[in-house]
Amino acid sequence: TNHLYAQIIDDTSGKVLLGKSTRAKDLKSIKSGGNVEGATVLGENFAKAAITKGIKKVCFDRCGFAYHGRVKAFAEAARKGGLEF
Repeated sequence: TNHLYAQIIDDTSGKVLLGKSTRAKDLKSIKSGGNVEGATVLGENFAKAAITKGIKKVCFDRCGFAYHGRVKAFAEAARKGGLEF
């Protein structure tokens, strides 16, 4: 895939609290959203946005994708940014 998408969803109400992707206007500096570099930038920005909204603890669901490459880079960057999984 060419881009990555991430969301924080409140399971009790079914509402999306935060959604971000490598296609976001504030992430236009990313050359390719589908690689490890793009995933790292998305993870850092996603964590900042979540903390701004008062969200610190999340459950990480990789939707069946293996924990390596882009998925791992996103998760590590989000943790580094302050999110707790």
